[in-house]
Amino acid sequence: MDFNVKKLASGAGLFFTRAVQFTEEKLGQAEKTELDAHFENLMSRADCTKNWTEKIYRQTEVLLQPNPIDHTGARIEEFLYEKLDRKAPSRITNGELLGQYMQDAAKEFGPGTPYGSTLIQVGECERRLGAAEREFLQTSAISFLTPLRNFLEGDWKTISKERRLLENLRLDLDACKTRLKKARLAEAKTACEGELWSEEVEKAEHELRVAQTEFDRQAEVTRLLLEGISSTHVNHLRCLHEFVEAQAAYYKQCHFHMQELQKELGRLPNAFALNSTHSMAAAGSAAEGISSPVETDTLKIEEVQAPATGTRKAKVLYDYDAADSSELSLLADELITVYTVPGMDSDWLIGERGNQKGKVPVTYLELLS
Repeated sequence: MDFNVKKLASGAGLFFTRAVQFTEEKLGQAEKTELDAHFENLMSRADCTKNWTEKIYRQTEVLLQPNPIDHTGARIEEFLYEKLDRKAPSRITNGELLGQYMQDAAKEFGPGTPYGSTLIQVGECERRLGAAEREFLQTSAISFLTPLRNFLEGDWKTISKERRLLENLRLDLDACKTRLKKARLAEAKTACEGELWSEEVEKAEHELRVAQTEFDRQAEVTRLLLEGISSTHVNHLRCLHEFVEAQAAYYKQCHFHMQELQKELGRLPNAFALNSTHSMAAAGSAAEGISSPVETDTLKIEEVQAPATGTRKAKVLYDYDAADSSELSLLADELITVYTVPGMDSDWLIGERGNQKGKVPVTYLELLS
């Protein structure tokens, strides 16, 4: 019990001494040991690294999880599973949920209808986009966010702790210098009590040597930790490259899925194009005085002839790669001549560009007047 009281009293006295030294330094009444310029630069670089790493980490979290409520919930869930030493389950992405809703709606509206069949295709694409997003989120969290968080919660806390200890030892050192200075002044003024003050000076000199040794040792430890910031930059640079690779792969997958979706939609019936196609077919048939029954024979493109009337100009909306020799490849924004022939599917037209001719999907075109 006595030991604890003495220890507490000693700690309180040390705290009071440091507080006095700090206050006197702020008031300009005490000298302060300055660190060398290289050491100051190391501390400034470390502070800069911490501040920007924290900002990048927080904003990357916002990028990967834009909704603040979902973000907070996800962090709480991850924290609980981490404390339970269990792996957190994969969270369904918004894209996957949207895709599921679209496919469920298609079942209600009828998968055989134009709207229902399109919902099925778009919903499947959204689910693929959501799966790609989930993979990107997991990869980014492991390869980029985790190293940044480890630095902030591990290395930086260690650096901060050692810097605080260094500052306390610096205050102790300067307090010893102040006591020695006062003891020497008192010794010089009171020659009659020289022996008494000589003992005080010797004691102050001893305390100063001890304080200087502890300060130098702690300064070296702190210096080594601060110099380790260079290794941190190298590690974060590698993580940044991995994050860019993951992001590039994610956007590449998204672009591929959207291109495939456009091709699939080009092969589905388009309710908006049906009326235009049927009108063109009726106009062409009436002009030539022929009927337009559906023929069962396979359409031979080389034998198709443009009608005398009923052709129209069309602007191509998207690039299209021909699936076979009967189709015509398209480039976005080009103008082609289109028309229909008897027996042709309503979601296709015959397109001509110069001496090239072939079937083209209606959904890739904008019919011009």
